[in-house]
This record gives sequence, C-alpha cells and structure tokens, in this order.
Amino acid sequence: FGGVFRCSQGLREEFGKERVFNTPLSENGIAGMAVGYASAGGTAIGEIQFADYIFPAFDQIVNEMAKFRYRSGNQWNCGGVTLRTPCGAVGHGALYHSQSPEAYLAHTPGLVVVMPRGPRCAKGLLLSSIRSKDPVVFLEPKTLYRSAVEEVPDADYEIPLGKAEIILPGSDVTVVGWGAQLRTLREAYDLAAREGVSCELIDLRTILPWDSHSIVESVRKTGRLVVSHEAPITCGFGAEVVATVGRECFFSLEAPIERVCGYDTPFGLVFEEHYLPDEWKNLDAIRRVMENSL
Repeated sequence: FGGVFRCSQGLREEFGKERVFNTPLSENGIAGMAVGYASAGGTAIGEIQFADYIFPAFDQIVNEMAKFRYRSGNQWNCGGVTLRTPCGAVGHGALYHSQSPEAYLAHTPGLVVVMPRGPRCAKGLLLSSIRSKDPVVFLEPKTLYRSAVEEVPDADYEIPLGKAEIILPGSDVTVVGWGAQLRTLREAYDLAAREGVSCELIDLRTILPWDSHSIVESVRKTGRLVVSHEAPITCGFGAEVVATVGRECFFSLEAPIERVCGYDTPFGLVFEEHYLPDEWKNLDAIRRVMENSL
C-alpha cells in the first residue's frame, strides 16, 4: 500500500517482505519493535503515519529509545532507530491531522529531532538520520508531499544533522524557521525586500540538537530576530530559540524579538487560514522589529 501518503510504495516489491512489512495499527508497538530490533544491532525505520498519533508511542520513545544508551553506561544502544512521521497542516486536517509535536520531542535528551523543508533537504537529512548512531525522529511536513517540487540528485549524499542553513543572507533582520514554514518565510522575505528590508533567512533543519551558534552569530550581525513555526506559541520550540538569543545577544539586540506562531487553541478546520502564521503575519513582525529599533 505504501502508507497513507505512498512514501514507501514499491519498497516491499524491491526489497522483500522480510525487510518491508505492515504492522498492526499500534504506534507504541511500531516504536517498541523498532527499539528492540535496533538494540540487537539492526537498522530500523518505523513510520507513524500521522504525527498526531505519535503520543501513544511516547513511552517507548521517551523512556526507552532516548535513554537506552545512557542507562547502560554505553554498553548497549538503539541508535539504529529512525521514526518517520508526517506532521503539520495540510489544508483540511483539522484537530487530529494537523499538529506539529516537535517541542514535545525536543524536551527529551537522547533524541535527534529533524524536520526538512523540501525534497532535496529531506533526502540528505534522512540518509544522515538512518546512518546516525543516535535515535532520530524524522518529522515530514505533509503539505510538502504534493506541493514541493525540486531537482533531487540521484547520487548518495548526506546533510549534517545539528547544522542550520543560511538560505538567503541579509543584514537587517534574522528570520528563523523550519519545515514547511520556510516556504511561507520565503514569501515574507520577498515582501520585505520590496520595502527595502534585508532579511537573513535561516532553516534550522535539526530541532534537537539545534544549531544555536549559527543563529546567535546572525543576530549579532542584524540585531533583530523573528522566529516562526506552525505549532502553538506557548512552549513552542521558538521559545527556546528566543531565550538563547536573549541571553547570548542581549547587547546586540536593536528591537524586541518577535515570535509568529500558531495559536494556543486546537487546530480548527474552518479556522485554518486564520490559525496559520502566514507571510502577512510574518511581514508585520518584520516591520515591527524595524519600527521598534533603538
């Protein structure tokens, strides 16, 4: 069948039913099986078919997958686990098919949490995740499955985990996001450029461990920061970025930091266009950090 979004279609025929198989619809079971197989030295790639339903697997992810190496004093590990899961808004997902749970996962030492912005990035990051010696939760923004188009090299390549990418350099405002939000931020970047504002657009790519150094260096240059993500604003991962920048760049900041995020409400179907932090909300934030500068 290839999963809800057909991402694994054809793999069973190519690699055989011993390596590619369906499981009962049990997220805890999928994660537990992956942890067990990896702990015996294997490489396990599990798929939770919607990130909204990853929560039943949290016991395995948080208490087993993340802690396996630490609790044994590095005598054994389950670093061969990669859990893939589609996340974020899709246009009609409503409460139970639109959530972005990266902040929950980033609160768990021992995990690597990754979210690509497009196909080229996804291939390099996924290969790095599978080959990593640490367990990885690989969040795939589901809206990109049908809307993102890029040239992806056939060759094998990896993108390093834990390293942000400066997509577009700038001098006035640092704008940070991850996943599908980068498409929105690119539109805000273009709108701001028409008003004479030079933004430095950065894709975090890895949520945990995140590349604080690149963000801090950028903000020390621009003196201004806008962070944007789909997940609710309270305790969203943007709060960690803001806290770190506030500490490390206090004497470099020219304006209060802005966060442009989802609201602290469930994801309402009919209110999706109002809920999402679109390019216009981000443009307003860019304008505010320019207007409120010292």
